[in-house]
Amino acid sequence: MTDVESPVYEPGHGLLEGRTAVITAAAGAGIGGATARRFLEEGARVLISDAHERRLKDYEAELAAEFEGVAALACDVTDEAQVQTLFGTARRLHGRLDIVVNNAGLGGTSDLVDMSDEQWSRVLDVTLNGTFRCVRAALRAFRDGGHGGVIVNNASVVGWRAQAGQAHYAAAKAGVMALTRCAAMEAAGFGVRVNAVSPSLAMHPHLVKVTTPELLEELTAREAFGRYAEPWEVANVIVFLASGYASYLTGEVVSVSSQHA
Repeated sequence: MTDVESPVYEPGHGLLEGRTAVITAAAGAGIGGATARRFLEEGARVLISDAHERRLKDYEAELAAEFEGVAALACDVTDEAQVQTLFGTARRLHGRLDIVVNNAGLGGTSDLVDMSDEQWSRVLDVTLNGTFRCVRAALRAFRDGGHGGVIVNNASVVGWRAQAGQAHYAAAKAGVMALTRCAAMEAAGFGVRVNAVSPSLAMHPHLVKVTTPELLEELTAREAFGRYAEPWEVANVIVFLASGYASYLTGEVVSVSSQHA
């Protein structure tokens, strides 16, 4: 990648000043962690969560050294009681909730012919059912709060496009897209917007662990820019969807991709 092609990291512009947000799967260097940092740079107060408590605490300390308004609480989105605790904590900390980013998801590669019930169910429970649980909790909080709100879900281009070995993940992400559209129609009546981002290839350490170098090279070659996205480039779009600049946008799935048409 040449210097000309390198993306420019834009400074914050106060787009989320005074807002409070919950961000799931936000420990570390992936999209969730990048979103937490970008939200703080834009003036938000953030409660980050993740199922990995040690990584979560480490990232909370890293962010708290730079920003005010950071808190963290471990949450496994497959556990309804933990989801309820997460959203209750957000309201207790800040008195209100304005934005929820549902980033938690679980991938993996397995051909359908060899896939076990457990592999299928685990991916669906984290990626789709976990998003459902958090969307439901957010909608209840926003409805009862009476001041509107924003939900941004993390989908994937594989919810639209076929990829071998990804039947469980693709089905889950396609479900997240449908959930987003239906939730948006229900929530509009009490002033809540619900949208999703659909990244193609955002590079982070976890992806490297679960994907072969050959597949990463193939996926990168599909991108028109000839490179993968930085997680913060996806986070930038999440910031837009969460901000007032997207005030008339709901029920949409925004592709964050440079894949060839």
